[in-house]
Amino acid sequence: MTQDLQEIIGRAQRGDRDAFSRLVEDHYALIFRFACRYCGDRQDAEDVTQQACVKLARTLVQFRFESAFSTWLYRLVINCARDWLKSQHRRESVELDDMPVSGKHESTVLLQQVMVLVDTMGEGFRDSVVLVLGMGMTHAEAAAILEVKESTVSWRLHEIRKRLNDQVQPGVDQ
Repeated sequence: MTQDLQEIIGRAQRGDRDAFSRLVEDHYALIFRFACRYCGDRQDAEDVTQQACVKLARTLVQFRFESAFSTWLYRLVINCARDWLKSQHRRESVELDDMPVSGKHESTVLLQQVMVLVDTMGEGFRDSVVLVLGMGMTHAEAAAILEVKESTVSWRLHEIRKRLNDQVQPGVDQ
């Protein structure tokens, strides 16, 4: 973390509105990009981003400089996105074949179908796939953000691939 970022965070923690505005401005694109990939929908991502910025204002004093600010910020956005998805009842159990296409681009529909499957696998799976595949992080980087072992992230991604393969080729042994 740069000295400049430490200074801005410290000032923002002490109530400096200009410093907080700069902090949000400097990290807004990261927050929004991650929210887009997590939610898969621009409008939901805008709402998650707004909630994350509000939560950032309320909880910034809790940042203790024990990890990279981006790591802490990713965790904050993940929590906002999880809360948003739960509040919107987006985690419905839907069969992949039942997902309506309704004029959407094929890759968007496929991604939505994959995320429905991932959501049925339990907590942490969506987080892992979005951080690694959506944001291009290594398993180690994702593990640090999620506060789990690197092997846990690797196992989650393996399980996702395995289940996706089972959906495409039911009954075929690996």
